[in-house]
Order: sequence, then C-alpha cells, then structure tokens
Amino acid sequence: MPLAASSGSLFPKPTSTTAGDVDELFYFILAISVVFFAIIVGAMFVFIVKYRQRDDLEIQPSPDHNNVLEIVWTVIPGLLVGVIFFWGFISYLDMRQAPDNSYEIQVTAKKWSWSFTYPNGHVDNKLHVPIDRPVKLVMSSDDVIHSLYIPAFRLKMDLIPGRYSTTWFEAHTAGDYTLFCAEYCGTQHSTMLAKVVVHPSGEFDTWLDNAANLLKTMTPVEAGEILYTRRGCVQCHSIDGAAKVGPTFLNVFGTQQPLTDGSMVEVDENYIRESILEPQAKIRAGYKPVMPTYQGQLKDEEIAALIAYIKSLSTTNEATP
Repeated sequence: MPLAASSGSLFPKPTSTTAGDVDELFYFILAISVVFFAIIVGAMFVFIVKYRQRDDLEIQPSPDHNNVLEIVWTVIPGLLVGVIFFWGFISYLDMRQAPDNSYEIQVTAKKWSWSFTYPNGHVDNKLHVPIDRPVKLVMSSDDVIHSLYIPAFRLKMDLIPGRYSTTWFEAHTAGDYTLFCAEYCGTQHSTMLAKVVVHPSGEFDTWLDNAANLLKTMTPVEAGEILYTRRGCVQCHSIDGAAKVGPTFLNVFGTQQPLTDGSMVEVDENYIRESILEPQAKIRAGYKPVMPTYQGQLKDEEIAALIAYIKSLSTTNEATP
C-alpha cells in the first residue's frame, strides 16, 4: 500500500503505511460535511428572506409531501454513508491484519506506564522499531482499560485486561514520535506517555543488542537508574522527596517506616525485593495498595540493580559498586 505524499494542512505529514488512507477518508467526510452545511444553511437564509412575515404575503396551503424530494434526500445520503462505511471498513481491515513477515513486539500497559518486550527478551519503556519494516504489536493490560495512540501513525487500539489485542504499522520516516494513552485510566492518565523511536536503516539491530546487554556494560547503580525509568518506577516513586502515588526513594534505604497494620519495617534489601515481587505484603502507612507485582517480569540481577540505585539515593549509605 503506497504512502500518501502529503496530508494537507490539518495533520502532520503521514509517517506510516496506513496513515495516508486515514487522512484521505477524513478529508472526504469533511468535504461532504462542508458541502451539506453550505446547502442547508444557504437554504435556511434564502427561506428566511423569501418567506419572512409581510402584509402582502398570501398564505398557501402546505403540500402533504414531495416524492421526488424524499427519494433524493434518502438515496444520496444513503449512498454516501455506504461509501464511507466501505472505505472505512477496508482501511480498518488493513490496519488489523499484519503482514506475515511482521516484527512482533509485546506491549504491556499498567497504571501509569508502557512496557515493550522484544523477541530477545529485552524490555524497554520506549517503543523502538526499524524503519520500512512491518511491526506487529501484541498488547495487554495489567489493570484497567488503556488505549495505545500514536497520532503520527494515525494508530489507535485499546488494551483490555484479560485478553490480547493486536495492531500493526510500518514507519517510513526515522525520528521520535509521541505515544499516548487515549483512555482515561486514573489520576495520572495524562502522564502515561512514551516515545516511539524509528531507527534508520541498519541501526535497529545494533541498538537492540546494546540495550539487551545493559547489565553487562554498566555498574549496578547506572543500570538501576535506567531501569527505574524503563520499568515504570518513575511514574509512582520520586527521587527528590516529592509526594507521588508511592513512597519516594530519596533517603529511604536503611530507615524504619510505619506500615498500615501499625508495625514498623526496615527498608533494606529484603524489604525492597519483597515490595517489588509481592507489593501487597507490607503496605507503607499513608499509601494505597495499588502497585502491581513484577513477579516474573524482572530478573534477579535487575532487582539487584534497582536496590543498588535506591541505596545510592540515600546520603547515609554508600552505593554498591
């Protein structure tokens, strides 16, 4: 399917295979709407002037109906609706049926972050894709309904808990694009953003190899800092002491903290690990039990890197080398 060369002035230039079709259908509907608006409003003003109240106007009995007029205003809109339906249905099928050679990426949404898992097991909070290659997204939600929306690609698909949904695209312009959640999903819905990075030809595989070896090329603290952002911790836990949905990581390691059951707990390596894998086991006082589990999603070395990063944020503790 060819990519439209230009999309006019209302939208950015289309950057994916199906974007041109979406724009053309939109402009077709817009043109019809403008034409009918002009006809209806124009006729309204003509009738206002022609049939305004005046003394010399002779009142004529109204006709019961006009068969020709009724047929015209039924058939023409019916045909236009049929054209719009057929055009939209064909475009919808094209956007839902991924080519057999598509590169498959798993997408997981949770309040309030995105997670993208690649075939080699690498997990990222940005959607990295190769240019000029079909990409199929297999998507699911860990909690509530979310909706993946990439305006530059004219792509939108809901993610529903307990089931998988799929969509696909083929990007033709390298660069960074914004990915939104288009379904209200809670208090931080507006911050549930991600970047789509379209890599130039030959660069995607290199990036994926380097990203997958993150723990081998960085110190635990450096890797933990990246995982803090990449795995969505940043959405709920601050590192500057600011209040968020979850407790701040600043100066928390080694301290005693109260729990909702009235007991106290020391924030040490074991507590952090337990909180990541079984977040409902010990809830800090003043916070709600809303954190999802990362059981089966984080490797032991990744958990160790996150612990090292949290320790580095405490001024009373030395960072683990």
